[in-house]
Amino acid sequence: MNLAYIPSPSHGVLYAGPIPLRAYAFCIIIGVFVAVWLGNKRWIARGGQPGTVADIAVWAVPFGLVGGRLYHVITDYELYFSEGRDWVDAFKVWEGGLGIWGAIALGALGAWIGARRRGVPMPAYADAVAPGIAFAQAIGRWGNWFNQELYGHETHLPWALHITSSEGGRVPGYYHPTFLYESLWCVGVGLLVIWADRRFKLGHGRAFALYVAAYCAGRGWIEYMRVDDAHHILGVRLNVWTALVVFLLAVTYLVVSARKRPGREAVVEPGAGGPADGSSGGSAEGSSGGPAEGTQAVAGGEEKAGDAEESPKDEAESAKKS
Repeated sequence: MNLAYIPSPSHGVLYAGPIPLRAYAFCIIIGVFVAVWLGNKRWIARGGQPGTVADIAVWAVPFGLVGGRLYHVITDYELYFSEGRDWVDAFKVWEGGLGIWGAIALGALGAWIGARRRGVPMPAYADAVAPGIAFAQAIGRWGNWFNQELYGHETHLPWALHITSSEGGRVPGYYHPTFLYESLWCVGVGLLVIWADRRFKLGHGRAFALYVAAYCAGRGWIEYMRVDDAHHILGVRLNVWTALVVFLLAVTYLVVSARKRPGREAVVEPGAGGPADGSSGGSAEGSSGGPAEGTQAVAGGEEKAGDAEESPKDEAESAKKS
């Protein structure tokens, strides 16, 4: 028996009368609010208008939930459509089972629709919300802790997760808390994106690509530790292959985008002011009120002043002649 371990909740549902309050759902909801709040702050700092992130999230979040559930059901179809299973369980999202790959893919489609309706560039929006998504994932993973799911191999480390439930084929014991590993990794990813964005002024979707690449790097080794049922290709879990492919795509985008479109977008939303940090992304001479116009204004002022000085002399000469 381990003297030190992480205990599992005895249950993940509380009831307010007949209404079930599920911890998994609350973790998802809290994560969404954090992502929208942080995304809104970053969007305003980039020169966007308040409320734009939330308006687009109205499209992105439902699409993301559907996409995440679809990916899970398709890749683990035997849990819902094999003999002895009830296909209705495929709709019970509150019981757990959201694939991040499907959530990001379909969520991006919803965000693209919302961005087009607002007339804002999708890459700039993705950059703004990238670290918030990582923090939302970190919070959402604690829903797996309440459901006693997605743990790793057996271990006797001091931070082992104590699984007590025997439902769904679980074997009570002490296991690697992969939910915790991924949660901490996602926090690190979010902080990395914030730092890199400030340091290198990432734009045109590169902050989002960095988030994707960094997340995949961690998801690969964490996924390899898990012991829940999964499809395998060449002896490797499907999600490990997915993480590898998506990682390569994200890194490729980072390199190609940096070469073709260096710098950051000067304007992220039509009708909004410039970036809050004062960086316009354009040349000083080309901006309104810049040095060129100021020089012209000064020159014009000198000419007018000169005219004013010469007027009395002209009047005196006219008087002598007369």
